[in-house]
Amino acid sequence: MLVRPRRSDIKIIIRNVGKVVIGLGVAMAIPMALSLCLQEWKPALDFAIGIFACLIFGMTTEITCKTGEPSSWGSGLPTVALSWLTAMVFGAIPLYLSGHFGSFLDACFDCMSGLATTGLSIIQDLDHLAYGTNLWRHLIMFLGGQGIIVVVLTFFVAGTSGAMEMYRGEGREDQILPNVISTARFIWTVSIVYLIIGTSILLVTVVNAGLPAGKGLFHSICLFMAGFDTGGFTPLSQGIIFYHSIWLELATILTMCLGMMNFGVHFSVWRGNRRELFRNDEMKTLLITVFGLVILTQVGLSRLGAYPNAVAMFRKGFYQVISAHSGTGFMTIYGNEFVTRWGPLAFFAVTLAMGFGAAAGSTAGGIKALRINITARSIWGDIKKLLSPPDTVIVQKYHHVRDIVITNKLVHGVMVITTCYIITYIGGALVLAMYRYPMAEALFESTSACANVGLTTGITSPGMPALVKAVFILQMWGGRLEFMSVFLLIGMLVAIARGR
Repeated sequence: MLVRPRRSDIKIIIRNVGKVVIGLGVAMAIPMALSLCLQEWKPALDFAIGIFACLIFGMTTEITCKTGEPSSWGSGLPTVALSWLTAMVFGAIPLYLSGHFGSFLDACFDCMSGLATTGLSIIQDLDHLAYGTNLWRHLIMFLGGQGIIVVVLTFFVAGTSGAMEMYRGEGREDQILPNVISTARFIWTVSIVYLIIGTSILLVTVVNAGLPAGKGLFHSICLFMAGFDTGGFTPLSQGIIFYHSIWLELATILTMCLGMMNFGVHFSVWRGNRRELFRNDEMKTLLITVFGLVILTQVGLSRLGAYPNAVAMFRKGFYQVISAHSGTGFMTIYGNEFVTRWGPLAFFAVTLAMGFGAAAGSTAGGIKALRINITARSIWGDIKKLLSPPDTVIVQKYHHVRDIVITNKLVHGVMVITTCYIITYIGGALVLAMYRYPMAEALFESTSACANVGLTTGITSPGMPALVKAVFILQMWGGRLEFMSVFLLIGMLVAIARGR
């Protein structure tokens, strides 16, 4: 029997969503300030309208939804799912007003892509986009990578009983510090420190590639936010190809590798425990899968003679695998090369890399290396049990900051999430196949959307059918939140309509 949510639960959800929207409005002040400094009056007005809309919505929910009751699992997780959809709508306002999108749906597509750190884009005439609006595209990626709920917990919440539920609703499990508020603030501390260091390194590479210092600084900030948050937006339509710099490629690889690591591992390294990098079973799994998929890619490319020499082949193949596995979506090739030059083996390897994803508790999407590790250990444990005497007790553990016993409950949770990803990968591909896209390319594009990667064969474009755009938005939303909070939101809506 479904129990209808109390009115106070609904008020808590709407009020917390309002706080998220207020936070989004405050963040809009940053690109608006840049627009004002550069005398981009039209974009500045666009952001003023966006800020006004966010504040009006947030203040209205604050006034109308006051309640003294605490949040719970019943309201915390749906809050997260609804917050992301609402943030997409309000974050899309300045994008749509820029005039670079064919419809508000297109602007919502790019906004969800940014928030979910996917990087697929259907913006038109990106090369002539105003600096302020371009910064906003990358800033929402930076906010979404850390988690917009993390933003609220960091800056707008002093303490709440539903904080942990909302934190976990964004696909995060590790509570690095004694309470979730401190954990959220640590995540932002790490991100801002890396932003300063990473931007400095990238600035040297882009200036060396020929950009003026001022323009180079803007590009460096945008590239770091997109790289560390494994998003993949770039300031110009050519992407990483525009810079023609091996040093920039190396710098962005470093940035992507930092972004694909679990924040718990970052915490251990910051505390001086560098051995965790080599002891952590998730990091070991990442190394194994990256190494194996790079080999598959190189074999596939070499058999076809796709590139003129071994250095070019390695640069193209290795970079795309790291970009796919980290969930970033930076590209050093044009999208149609996946179809015309890469062949089935290398193409399949990159599709697998996207589907696997990076580390749990990172800024990346996908199934996650930790789940792959737990699944493999569980299978091996079952094999050992079958080969052992009947009364033998097999205890399986993995090391992830600390030693953790693998229980049936843990394996069940891993299999549920993994199954959701696989079904969503295939489901999106079937929708594309209905529009007569080739199945292999459809699966590639669907996996890229749901795993929040951003690599594309060219299918993602302003001319896509509206249904495909909507499906991709849902895939990016569900994949970024790892489905559970989305399911709870749907369940709550059903309970409101039919519950007792």
